[in-house]
Amino acid sequence: MVGVQSIPSPAITADERSHEVDHPSSHVAQFGSEQPLRLDCGVDLSPFQIAYQTYGELNADRSNAILICHALTGDQHVANVHPVTGKPGWWETLVGPGRPLDPNEYFIICSNVIGGCMGSTGPASINPATGKVWGLDFPVITIPDMVRAQAMLIDRLGIDTLFAVVGGSMGGMQVLQWTAAYPSRVFSALAIACSTRHSAQNIAFHELGRQAVMADPDWHHGGYADRGIHPHRGLAVARMAAHITYLSDAALHRKFGRRMQDRELPTFSFDADFQVESYLRYQGSSFVERFDANSYLYLTRAMDYFDIAADHGGVLAKAFAGIQTRFCVVSFTSDWLFPTSESRALVHALNASSARVSFAEIETDRGHDAFLLDVPEFFDIARAFLQSAGKARGLTARNA
Repeated sequence: MVGVQSIPSPAITADERSHEVDHPSSHVAQFGSEQPLRLDCGVDLSPFQIAYQTYGELNADRSNAILICHALTGDQHVANVHPVTGKPGWWETLVGPGRPLDPNEYFIICSNVIGGCMGSTGPASINPATGKVWGLDFPVITIPDMVRAQAMLIDRLGIDTLFAVVGGSMGGMQVLQWTAAYPSRVFSALAIACSTRHSAQNIAFHELGRQAVMADPDWHHGGYADRGIHPHRGLAVARMAAHITYLSDAALHRKFGRRMQDRELPTFSFDADFQVESYLRYQGSSFVERFDANSYLYLTRAMDYFDIAADHGGVLAKAFAGIQTRFCVVSFTSDWLFPTSESRALVHALNASSARVSFAEIETDRGHDAFLLDVPEFFDIARAFLQSAGKARGLTARNA
């Protein structure tokens, strides 16, 4: 008989996950019916809440605030222990004492996006109109919707202008949307491994992931929460497929090659014979412990819809016309999800609009995920850009 090894059920229970959805282990900004969030789909979302974390202190003139925008599978826990997984913050390579984003110098904010599942209102949240989980009744959201919600949070915190908005991948899309929608509120922008629109290939990969989730018999047309279950197998497969796109062939070969997993000979089964198979299965099973399947559908769709030029007559430069924001655009040579050519197109548009922009292509074989890893050249560039912008802003180190 041929052996088959499936992806195990998550160790985290549905109750543990749902607690963080509506009662997160972080700050929460709540907005009532008098402050609805106007969504691109034409719906007013109200009431809603935004979960967020802060690090450092806001200075006297409120000029040292940095907003970090998280990527697709990230959340607000950028530099603290994650309340569900117990793991360190997802960007502690960049954020922390002595790091480029130092809370001793800056007031750092990171919020869970609208549509997420770690405390900001999304499909996993309770719909106040029904008392049940939103599920697919939640309206479809966009990157501009996420940014409008963040702007409402920044208003709530009493901050008029952000010193910097920083993010990679989907976070980078939010950075660009901030500069296009609120140019006077962003002094500097660090956009990493991103693009002004999703390519057809990226949309295709996202559709593969969504279909994997929806094909799971436990999905129940998005109504799995009412049954106390979770489509963990489909979501795990979606994560596995996506994770491949975050890496490069060279990185996979260097890390795994064709090495076997705890054995010398193949088992002649469908067990995880190769180390790379075991690694992907681990990525899938660990992901479903902290993430909601419907949120994955909504956030991938938001990335697919993103297209700044389309909102400006198809001319990207018009989105940044007359902008005073200082930009730093960073790409990585082995990133085939958001290749350097797309970053160059953004830089050309910024140049055409006479924006202040610096650009760096960093040579590395670590793929798209390089911005989350220990890449010293990236850290040096980020630090130098923020220090230069800080001088122009009138900030001083240790006295920001």
